[in-house]
Amino acid sequence: MVSRQHSNKREERYRTAMKRYEKDRQRNVLAKPGSHKFILVLDHLQPGFNPPKIFRSAETFGAHEVHLINVAPFDPAPAKGTFRKVPAKFHENIEDCFSELKTRGYQLFTLEASKGQILYESQLPEKAAFILGNEDKGISFEYSDYPEITCLSIPHFGVTESLNVSIAASIVMYEYVSQHKMEE
Repeated sequence: MVSRQHSNKREERYRTAMKRYEKDRQRNVLAKPGSHKFILVLDHLQPGFNPPKIFRSAETFGAHEVHLINVAPFDPAPAKGTFRKVPAKFHENIEDCFSELKTRGYQLFTLEASKGQILYESQLPEKAAFILGNEDKGISFEYSDYPEITCLSIPHFGVTESLNVSIAASIVMYEYVSQHKMEE
């Protein structure tokens, strides 16, 4: 009996979360780009807490947009209302997203734990798009298929192999904003 009650409560929480998602996604069409030109690309992220946390940081750092490639619906509650404030673009695959961003003049970057140019030693262009891969599987494409994409790394000084994707997103946004301070 206890497990059935627990299951029913879990199902109700899920339904409530999906209602919030649909409501916020509809409101998102009114979202205005942030004060910076950078874009985040969430490539097949798991729909747990990371996508809403990334939206929250993206709004704080003034992201232009967040593109979601095949990211399942998620509970926007941890985003604290920012899912409806940062423009979201939805794609089924990397090809469509890549094509759109290249056409708009964006230079694309991925973040990898142990390879690529060191983030703080790289000059980031004004129109930069940062691709953040799945927490377990990484990016959904082969680098050889997209040689124009530059790989960046965030140096690690401990033994942990990688950072949480929402933390890595915040670090790359901070570095971008540090390099492209707003004129006052």
